[in-house]
Amino acid sequence: MKGQLAGKTLFISGASRGIGLAIAERAARDGANIVIAAKTATPHPKLPGTIYTAAESIEKAGGKCLPCVVDIRDESAVKAAVNETVAKFGGIDVLINNASAINLSGTEALEMKRYDLMQSINTRGTYLCSKVCIPHLKKSSNPHILNLSPPLLMDAKWFKNHVGYTMAKYGMSMCVLGMAAEFKDVGIAVNALWPKTAIYTAAMEMLGGGEHVKASCRTADICGDAAYAIITKDSRSFTGNFCVDEDVLRNEGVTDFEKYACQPGHPLQPDFFLDFDPKDPTFQGDVSQLYSGGDESKTASVPALGSEVKGMFDLIQNHLNEKVVQTTGAVFQFELSGPEKGTWHLDLKTGAGAAGSGASPGEPDVTFKMDSKDFVKMFKGELKATSAFMSGKLKIKGDIGKAMKLEKLMGNVKSKM
Repeated sequence: MKGQLAGKTLFISGASRGIGLAIAERAARDGANIVIAAKTATPHPKLPGTIYTAAESIEKAGGKCLPCVVDIRDESAVKAAVNETVAKFGGIDVLINNASAINLSGTEALEMKRYDLMQSINTRGTYLCSKVCIPHLKKSSNPHILNLSPPLLMDAKWFKNHVGYTMAKYGMSMCVLGMAAEFKDVGIAVNALWPKTAIYTAAMEMLGGGEHVKASCRTADICGDAAYAIITKDSRSFTGNFCVDEDVLRNEGVTDFEKYACQPGHPLQPDFFLDFDPKDPTFQGDVSQLYSGGDESKTASVPALGSEVKGMFDLIQNHLNEKVVQTTGAVFQFELSGPEKGTWHLDLKTGAGAAGSGASPGEPDVTFKMDSKDFVKMFKGELKATSAFMSGKLKIKGDIGKAMKLEKLMGNVKSKM
């Protein structure tokens, strides 16, 4: 059976995999026409999926697909893809601005070429695709622009650890704020969609997310279903909204969210840029570990630390070997505050590795700053490193990719405790 998007044409940036592909596949089940506008024409060495494998998946789901090789930083390439879309399908009904770049480095560590990449893809790319598609959207009976970007919450905690990335994502959201008002009178809806929890994608896996990370995530299908609910609404009455996937689906009557969990029953990781109620059942009690100034009664029973930090580093030292060093290749330094204030190091670059007190030998690849109590919780598995970072309890300076490798090592150490 064909649905509400049958015969409609969706132009989706960066949809060769992940959330963009999930949105495309959901629309395809209605019999929609899908344009995949992405750079991946040949297989990435570490990431699965190209515009052509995406096209196969879309057509298998019931849609028609036009795969276009597009770098959305290139104005001529975007215009050519839009013209090809209109020539093939007769117009454009929906634009999904999904393409995005991420780098969570702090200000001093973020190279300007990485800053420029995020601004060019996230903010400028969204603006450009919107600008080029709008003349065609005006001719649609129910035109929508949907940006995969967060609500505009002007809280310093979402800026201080990764100003560059936040500015780039908020730029996409500012396009929603401004364009929704600008094009309201002509009936073009402009909305944003953001996941409530972390979404497990191939990109996350490439950055070092193992099974222990995957278990805390949902699949991209929840974003596909939420996007479908948004772009099938009346464009003249639903515009200028910053939507969260779970909230959208609850309003549609969905009650079973376990079907979206990578590991049903496992506590979930909140996404960036959202404030949460610590009692939110989505996080199954685990959220108490994520926020400073939360319910202190839940952590008041933590015993005095004594020499627990030293004990943790002793455990780490016993776990080290040349294989661990070869697979990590980084030197980490921990600057701890609180009851066991001090500096500790973890050398996973030299020989069979070393861990102990004092500064790292030479310049560290990554420096972590956190309270010693949180450090112990993190290595006991009571506090996720990603959660600590996202909530501001953990500050990271240096190579974020190498920092993410440490979480896998932590999981191995915890299993031997």
